[in-house]
Amino acid sequence: MKYVVTGAAGFIGSHLVEALQLAGHEVAGIDCFTDYYDPAQKEENAAGFDVARLDLAEDELDFGDADGVFHLAGQPGVRSFGPVFADYVRRNVLAAQRVLEAAAGARVVLASSSSIYGDAETYPTPEDTPPQPISPYGITKLAAEHLARAYATSFGLDAVVLRYFTVYGPRQRPDMALARVVGALAAGTPFELYGDGSHSRSFTYVSDAVEATIAAMERAPAGATYNVGGGEEATMREVIETLERISGRVLDLRTGPPAAGDVHRTSADVSRIRADLDWAPSVRLEDGLREQWSWASARVAAR
Repeated sequence: MKYVVTGAAGFIGSHLVEALQLAGHEVAGIDCFTDYYDPAQKEENAAGFDVARLDLAEDELDFGDADGVFHLAGQPGVRSFGPVFADYVRRNVLAAQRVLEAAAGARVVLASSSSIYGDAETYPTPEDTPPQPISPYGITKLAAEHLARAYATSFGLDAVVLRYFTVYGPRQRPDMALARVVGALAAGTPFELYGDGSHSRSFTYVSDAVEATIAAMERAPAGATYNVGGGEEATMREVIETLERISGRVLDLRTGPPAAGDVHRTSADVSRIRADLDWAPSVRLEDGLREQWSWASARVAAR
């Protein structure tokens, strides 16, 4: 098959490109290499494949005869209040609209986020839970979902939405909590925790997320929406204790106030994707954390 992957040099996108190529597919990678975090890490992520440098919000888009488009590009992070909101609108809403417009006859898998639920009414959270995002980021991801439905209704676009829950593993964005924890442990530097550490997440290892993403492209019914979440929920305090045990080190932990827009808990109900696509997370949290620690500590040692 011929696939397009936007955000190909990012964390999940780079793993997805590699998995698709390993399966024998032809992949065209696209990335804007924004400075949300160091573009050098994105260059490292994409060292093994070609990536076209395009700004989805303004450059001409032509997906040619692609069979499918994985739209993973976007502006991440719940700390999205204030002047930076303009970047979120441009990169999450306008860019998504232009990708959907250009996708034409191709199937689209759209990467969304558990952030659209906000502080959800039910845990574990099923897909039919009313969305109540509490961050501008979550609002823009929900807007992109609505755009996909609008294009499906008005133009017959074949789109599937995936709501990722806290994906982690090697190459994770450096601003994310787990990346910051393993980086601080590896370098022996202090780590500032937002809040008291009681907030919990449905952690999803990156290979599980990639498998779900490919399964959605290959087998999901048009218009479907799925949670993609890990099988184990844990608090940040529990994750830190596990990483200390794995690394054999003690984290120099500092605590600060909770971050605005950060929900207290996420917990994915994945019964729908399990029933439709026969997908379930397979990587245990401790095993995934061990892989992320090995990758991060090797990078620090190589500097």
